[in-house]
Amino acid sequence: MSETVSEPTGRRSSPLLHVVLHQPDIPQNTGNIGRTCLAVGAKLWLVRPLGFRLSEKHLRRAGMDYWPQVEWEAVENWSVLLERLGDRPMWFLTKSGRHRVWEASFQPGDVLVLGSETRGLPAAMLETHAARTLSLPMHPEVRSLNLASTATAVVYEAVRQLGGL
Repeated sequence: MSETVSEPTGRRSSPLLHVVLHQPDIPQNTGNIGRTCLAVGAKLWLVRPLGFRLSEKHLRRAGMDYWPQVEWEAVENWSVLLERLGDRPMWFLTKSGRHRVWEASFQPGDVLVLGSETRGLPAAMLETHAARTLSLPMHPEVRSLNLASTATAVVYEAVRQLGGL
């Protein structure tokens, strides 16, 4: 999917957190997560391929009129993301995470990585980073939580640990 989009450079010198959506499928979730990022001073990263066009009205609608203010960047793949983020500590969100979200010790600049709504994060990525996988508790009959709900819960736990805004 090739498209030209003007991506804001943002106004913060150092985001509080980095929120990565690995190959997201649903523009409404991405828009909502972008709004959450703006609310706390986090940068949103989108790892392609995306299941939607960045110009979609659903993305803008979910992000409301905040989307132009969101600090975000779309990258071509995981390798490019790793180059751009350097050696920042990463936390990987998955239903099968080794630790609960509140057991993590979040630091400013940490990276929260969430997978696509339909596939989650790749198994190889979770295996490689097993010690840094996190989950939210849920009853076993629930396959997963909504991506935007999960991102918001984890972002605000990190904000709480960091002493608020």
